[in-house]
Amino acid sequence: QVQLVESGGGLVQAGGSLRLSCAASGRSFSNYAMGWFRQAPGREREFVAAISRSGGATGYTDSVKGRFTISRDNAKNTVYLQMNNLKPEDTAVYYCAAREGSGYYTRSALYDYWGQGTQVTVSS
Repeated sequence: QVQLVESGGGLVQAGGSLRLSCAASGRSFSNYAMGWFRQAPGREREFVAAISRSGGATGYTDSVKGRFTISRDNAKNTVYLQMNNLKPEDTAVYYCAAREGSGYYTRSALYDYWGQGTQVTVSS
C-alpha cells in the first residue's frame, strides 16, 4: 500500500511555470513506477508523463514534450513534474499515480494507487 499526496498546483499566466510534487508514503517508493495524469472539465483523464522506478526511463504525451519534465528523488520518496511554457489548454486537475513494475506506464488502468489531485489553472 502506498499513499500519494500532490502539491504545487495553482494559477499561472500562459508562458509561466509550475512544479508539481507528489510525496509518497508507505511501502518502498523505489519499487514503484510513477505517472502523472490530468483531467480537464468534461474530458477524460489523460496521460501526461511517466517514469520508471529507477528514473532511467521516461515517457511523455506529445502535447507536453519539450515543455514538461518528470523526475524523481527516491531518497525523498517524491516525484516531480516541472511544467514550463504553460498554455491554457494545460488547465486541469493533475494526479500522480503509482504501480509496482520495472518500466514506465502510460495507461491509467495499469496504476494501482492515486493521489487526490492538484488544480492547475493557466490564464491566457
